[in-house]
Amino acid sequence: MRKIHPIACSLSLAGLLISVAPGVHADAAAGKAVYDGKGACASCHGVTGKGDSPAAAALNPKPRSFSEGVFKYDTDGDGDGDGDGDGKAGTDTDLFNIIKDGSAKYGGAATMPCRADIPDAEIQALVAYIRALKN
Repeated sequence: MRKIHPIACSLSLAGLLISVAPGVHADAAAGKAVYDGKGACASCHGVTGKGDSPAAAALNPKPRSFSEGVFKYDTDGDGDGDGDGDGKAGTDTDLFNIIKDGSAKYGGAATMPCRADIPDAEIQALVAYIRALKN
């Protein structure tokens, strides 16, 4: 009978776990379905997330381009607590809150409406997809 080296077994198992773990890719795929479907995000942010849809031409301010991966709102005040406003803008929580509550709640434009009608799990997947649009 042939013996299999313990390290080879560990490597095979690690490869199997990596290949079946859903991770961000599965969430992003589910998020794309929301983005293109009931989220209607593409209607303003564009099919590729560059803020260049036909409707975007009429909007002021223009929709954010997700391809840049830069987000300006700190919705949860997650700074260092010294009150100087140095929170971390654009975290997953910030994106979630902007989608759920709309940007006007955080000082942004009313053109980004609240989407409280989208379940939290779908918003989380949507955030993963928006992250995946960064070039």
